[in-house]
Amino acid sequence: MAVQAYILVQTEVGKAAEVAREITAIDGVVQAEDVTGPYDVIVRAEGPTMDELGDLVVASIQKVSGITRTLTCPVVRL
Repeated sequence: MAVQAYILVQTEVGKAAEVAREITAIDGVVQAEDVTGPYDVIVRAEGPTMDELGDLVVASIQKVSGITRTLTCPVVRL
């Protein structure tokens, strides 16, 4: 079973739509949508392990131009 997480993304002003489009193209990203509120984009991503999911966030998602901050929320099954 894949490990999943929601990544809450803050962007530079006016960059949310562009950031969401670019993130959508990254392997491991299930969905990326621009939203309103304290975060600008919410991403659903998955990977085979927690380490690989973390690598996806740090090595790919956080490198997208226009992102100022991310918060990763792993999905747990209680």
